[in-house]
Amino acid sequence: MGILGLLFLFVVLGQLVATQEALVTALTILGWVFWLVFVAEFLLRAYVARFQLKFWKKSWWQVIFLLVPFLRFFRSLQALRLFRLSRVGRLGAILSASVRGTRSAGRLMTSRIAWLVAVTAVVALGSSQLLYATGAYDSYSDALFEAALTTVTGSGITSTDGFPRVLHITLATYSVAVFATLAGTLGAFFLRGTPSEAEPRTSTSASTSTR
Repeated sequence: MGILGLLFLFVVLGQLVATQEALVTALTILGWVFWLVFVAEFLLRAYVARFQLKFWKKSWWQVIFLLVPFLRFFRSLQALRLFRLSRVGRLGAILSASVRGTRSAGRLMTSRIAWLVAVTAVVALGSSQLLYATGAYDSYSDALFEAALTTVTGSGITSTDGFPRVLHITLATYSVAVFATLAGTLGAFFLRGTPSEAEPRTSTSASTSTR
């Protein structure tokens, strides 16, 4: 399921940037197959938990992410400008794939640094898809470049629209958290050998004083 979660993110990306009708149709079918697998896996976990209230309190947000992509079926309501359900469904699918991708990276990566790199890559991909899907950029390559730059450095998104600004703040905050986590991880790695190096000196000095 972890590998499927990461693949689902690229399937959603393919649906977003593909231009050939046959490829778009194939990716759409594949995306819904993945979605059905995720729903089946969630229902299986709910069954194992005997549909207890504790399970639903813990997993309510997963229900939302599973239901939001389903809004794309309601294209007949696009005439109501107040409810752009098809667009909401597409953005929901991107957000759902991004969240699932980060969780999948956490399951697959054992090293903290590897996990951090994988999650950062997923965040950059998901953010670029959101920027492109909302029309902030006409080119996906530009959206990917600026989203990746902002995810790493905290600065890079040049669009001045409302959503890109909010996403810019979010990614800048994330980049600070990434830097702090990376600094703490590297610091712990380099300091790990200090006690073992100090031990022989302590024991030597103790034996000298005993003599």
